[in-house]
Amino acid sequence: MEFKHVSVLLEECLEALAIKPDGTYVDCTLGGAGHSMEILKRLDKGRLIGIDQDIDALNNAKKKLEGFGNISLVHSNFENIKEILIENASGGVDGILMDLGVSSYQLDNSERGFSYMQDAPLDMRMNRDEVLSAYEVVNTYREEEIYRIIRDYGEEKFAKRVASFIVKAREAKKIETTLELVDIIKAAIPAKARREGPHPAKRTFQAIRIEVNRELSILRQTIFDGAASLKSGGRMAIITFHSLEDRIVKHAFKELLEPCTCPRNMPCICGRTPKVIIITRKPIEPGTQEIEMNPRSRSAKLRVIEKI
Repeated sequence: MEFKHVSVLLEECLEALAIKPDGTYVDCTLGGAGHSMEILKRLDKGRLIGIDQDIDALNNAKKKLEGFGNISLVHSNFENIKEILIENASGGVDGILMDLGVSSYQLDNSERGFSYMQDAPLDMRMNRDEVLSAYEVVNTYREEEIYRIIRDYGEEKFAKRVASFIVKAREAKKIETTLELVDIIKAAIPAKARREGPHPAKRTFQAIRIEVNRELSILRQTIFDGAASLKSGGRMAIITFHSLEDRIVKHAFKELLEPCTCPRNMPCICGRTPKVIIITRKPIEPGTQEIEMNPRSRSAKLRVIEKI
């Protein structure tokens, strides 16, 4: 399958990073390489480090960016950014970009098991070298764990019923495919809610995908490690696609801006000073034209900080 992906908030990201021709930049989520391609076009003596845990994305990027000599590609999860940059950019970097969305290729490639619209083995691994897949979550997690995941990561109103229906169904036979799981979710959600809301499986699939790939649990520390590697004046730009991600990014940026742990009515004795300034007091969102051209961009939010 051809690797297709439309870069979200492309121009806004390029402006946010304030790219210098001789700077060093990191694309933590290489994906379709759309953002990376445009960053590279703006570099002269500069360099790009591209990271992706999906080997399909990495192989595609190698082909797409083969005309550029100033790029290093790393097959890894961005949670390892500290070690990656010690090895590849020990002097620090001028900009870091994270696009936290699932790529169109992953969604549209039925064999990857991300989509609730196409039948496929239950997988959802962004890095197919990992052991944990959606199959293990659905078939081996305790009911209480499945309920917590769907409630917390999917913000699903009927999480308890969905978890109960999943556990009951797997007693008869293992749940092996995406559409088997979709049918179970549909049975768990009341008819009125199925008619009025989004696709009944959307929130549960999101929740399981987040659990499989540890998308939320690794994000906060990755932001801190990335910010520590920025040079003075360097910027970090992060695109989120749902409220859970955005909340983590917003709070992590605030911690970097206000690291002091002393009581507000007492003089500071902890010695912790602001590490960044926040460039986007309110997140940047796609315009009407971009949403019309790429409906998957509608929930995107871009937040940006600059290292002091």
